[in-house]
Amino acid sequence: MKREIKLVDLKPQYEEIKEELWKEWQKIFDSMHLMLGPNMKAFEKEFAEYSGAQYGIGVDSGTAALFLSLKSMGIEEGDAVIAPSFTFFATIEAIIQTGAHPIMIDIDENDFNISPAKISEYIENNTIFDGNILQDKASGKIIKAIIPVHLYGTPAEMDKIQEIAKRYNLLILEDCAQAHGAEFQGKKIGGLGDAAAFSFYFSKNLSALGEGGIVLTNNEDIAKKSSMLRVHGQPDKYTHEFIGYNSRLDEIQAAVLRLKLKRLDIWNNKRIELAKYYNEVLKELPLKTPKIFEHKKSVFHLYVIRTEKRDELKEYLSKNSIGVGIHYPIPSHLQPALKYLGYKNGSLPTSEKIAKEILTLPMYPHLKKEEIDYIGEKIREFFKL
Repeated sequence: MKREIKLVDLKPQYEEIKEELWKEWQKIFDSMHLMLGPNMKAFEKEFAEYSGAQYGIGVDSGTAALFLSLKSMGIEEGDAVIAPSFTFFATIEAIIQTGAHPIMIDIDENDFNISPAKISEYIENNTIFDGNILQDKASGKIIKAIIPVHLYGTPAEMDKIQEIAKRYNLLILEDCAQAHGAEFQGKKIGGLGDAAAFSFYFSKNLSALGEGGIVLTNNEDIAKKSSMLRVHGQPDKYTHEFIGYNSRLDEIQAAVLRLKLKRLDIWNNKRIELAKYYNEVLKELPLKTPKIFEHKKSVFHLYVIRTEKRDELKEYLSKNSIGVGIHYPIPSHLQPALKYLGYKNGSLPTSEKIAKEILTLPMYPHLKKEEIDYIGEKIREFFKL
């Protein structure tokens, strides 16, 4: 009988919380307190404490969390922000939505995250620094911030990024959309910069049954600004201190997230166990498996291998009913929407190389080891080993 393995299977998580969830939802529906209610406030506190941050501001998506964080940090038209090109497009999109200019930097081939060495190289060769303000020569923009993305669940090299930020008076916004519970040098990501943005999109390690997001920060001013920005610039119901947005985390999703947060560490540990098992199953094959780091803990939102025969392997696995994906086939600097920035093929060679080789294999906490064995068997068949 032909076996089917999904890239992501969300049903088992729902089955785990279903009984508790419907009881919580019934309370919400009975009260009809659907926005800015007790579940959202409790979740903001619980997730901030879990991540080692002082404040949490629930919003309606990870993209909104990025955008509102940047706005609350004071990023605006005329500024520039450093970020990796190799990321989901929302990272760069949020910069542009503030009116700022994205400066896209290449990645480290070991972890697919922004390279601190490449950041330093760019700054040394392309900017002017007067001891306080860092100006980009080409655009004339003032560089205000760095966005390290903790891609696939693996933290960026935050100590080195913090050193660069301190040296050049830059803010740090962590893009934690794929890394709930990940750790760098024993500390959870989300509290290692001036602010952090998380996504609770339905496929994330900590996921809503739909969309959601949160801004984390230890800065009271950023917290207050984010809190008002998400609800039309309001400090109270009918006062608008500035132009804001409609971007609230609703009670229905907050109830889901509170129940799943209780299980997050268990689910993350299962992902780590499965990733190590994958590495063992695939170790003799002509491909590259994800690196396991001693100084940082990946939570394997995605399990991504590399092979120069990526497209052929993808087709073969798909034909054998194994769910696969590519995250991401086109780096942001080569996206049609960003042609105006002037990047070309060859601008960021490591990002471009990785984008042609990566393949995402099934990964979720309820994946079975025998299913990984089957995936390994089909990959061996493909390579005729």
